[in-house]
Amino acid sequence: MNPATVGGAVDKAVLVLEDGRIFTGKPFGAIGQTLGEAVFSTAMSGYQETLTDPSYHRQIVVATAPQIGNTGWNTEDSESRGDKIWVAGYAVRDPSPRVSNWRATGTLEDELLRQGIVGVAGIDTRAVVRHLRSRGSMKAGIFSGAALAQPAELVARVRAQPPMLGADLAGQVSTDALYVVEPQGPQRWTVAALDLGIKTNTPRNFARRGIRTYVLPASATFEQIAEIRPHGVFLSNGPGDPATADHAVAVTRDVLNAGIPFFGICFGNQILGRALGLATYKMVFGHRGINIPVIDHATGRVAVTAQNHGFALEGEARQRFDTPFGPAVISHTCANDGVVEGVKLVDGRAFSVQYHPEAAAGPHDAEYLFDQFADLMAGQRAW
Repeated sequence: MNPATVGGAVDKAVLVLEDGRIFTGKPFGAIGQTLGEAVFSTAMSGYQETLTDPSYHRQIVVATAPQIGNTGWNTEDSESRGDKIWVAGYAVRDPSPRVSNWRATGTLEDELLRQGIVGVAGIDTRAVVRHLRSRGSMKAGIFSGAALAQPAELVARVRAQPPMLGADLAGQVSTDALYVVEPQGPQRWTVAALDLGIKTNTPRNFARRGIRTYVLPASATFEQIAEIRPHGVFLSNGPGDPATADHAVAVTRDVLNAGIPFFGICFGNQILGRALGLATYKMVFGHRGINIPVIDHATGRVAVTAQNHGFALEGEARQRFDTPFGPAVISHTCANDGVVEGVKLVDGRAFSVQYHPEAAAGPHDAEYLFDQFADLMAGQRAW
């Protein structure tokens, strides 16, 4: 392969979309090839939390913020165990030439190199985002060095990868074995958390409220959950198509039948919705960022939220519907486009939201939901 066939020099990198659009820039991070779904994040900060969010598995993230890397990389802000970067690739406009943060232990590019994440810099990310907003998220690839080839070949490689629709990915990012996060101070309750791609700030939020969290693999059965005798069950965020998550849906139905308080976020919201009888669909370009407004229809209040999802539940604001577990309602919707952002049983013993109340990174408007879950567990019977 001749690196000069695209871009004209060995220091070139290209972002290639499945519809044939190509954006030429320079390598950022590792050199080589990566494939994934091209999506964009509107967050102006928190790139370390974004890159380490397991929900971004198999996605090439395009940053809308023009300059990335100012605060470097540190040992505290990663949202995955082992500080693993989960994105398939990273596309930015203007990498910061220097790090300016007292907590930084290195640069962003050094970490991308260390973990082998292929990226591209110097492209017109505004044009990329406008393209994705009009055409939708799509298959993509980043190529540099020896991976460069003629455009037609690169587009063919991009198109040959499997689609996100129908992708069963939660098991690929889940923990292999149960682990426990202890509470800060005296223990008040115990939560069994099904790890579909959990972020590390979620158990920390439970710990601050006196909750011991047992984090279980995505493959855990209801019987394994019941052995813990939890006061509540939590379903985390995660990647992939919720239509493939039949096991998690079945476990959720068992939890609801048992009357155990339930709380889900993001992927967990889609799982609860499916357990209650709702269908899911793939969005055109999804919600990804830390500035997305959501309406709580019980109070009329709007929260600015952190989100990362490309699938959603079907339904409309305030829609009530019958389920085998009692009546349910669409509790939250996005103020921008009306997308379902929350569902709950009317009796209150199970609820979920599509956004990220753990807010890492993001606003803290929705952190009260952890208190709501704690109050729900406090009011329920013990085992």
